[in-house]
Amino acid sequence: MNDARDKGLALNPKYDRDGLITAVVTDDHSGELLMVAHMNAQALTLTIDTGLAHFWSRSRQALWKKGETSGHMLEVRDLRIDCDQDAVWVRAAPAGPTCHTGARSCFFRRIGQDGLSNVDAAD
Repeated sequence: MNDARDKGLALNPKYDRDGLITAVVTDDHSGELLMVAHMNAQALTLTIDTGLAHFWSRSRQALWKKGETSGHMLEVRDLRIDCDQDAVWVRAAPAGPTCHTGARSCFFRRIGQDGLSNVDAAD
């Protein structure tokens, strides 16, 4: 255990070998899980400095400000880091659907024994 990282109050993210940490995003009002993405150091800094969620796109290998093209930005209400500082939790107010498919959450399908099914919005 690294007491300074695990218990201290200094921000010291533990990025993986690709320079990324996992970011979990939930709706600040409802608590609904909206998306999981990754941040590099620049994305985390921009998120802290601007109050808008920024991520690193692994597929495009580029910095990405959520909602920059769609207008569906994520306004950060609370930003937390886990005990060993290798994952962040973004509690945000979404300005529209979070998923690139137009769904409110990226987690709109349920896995069952018969395959996938859509999750009812009230679920």
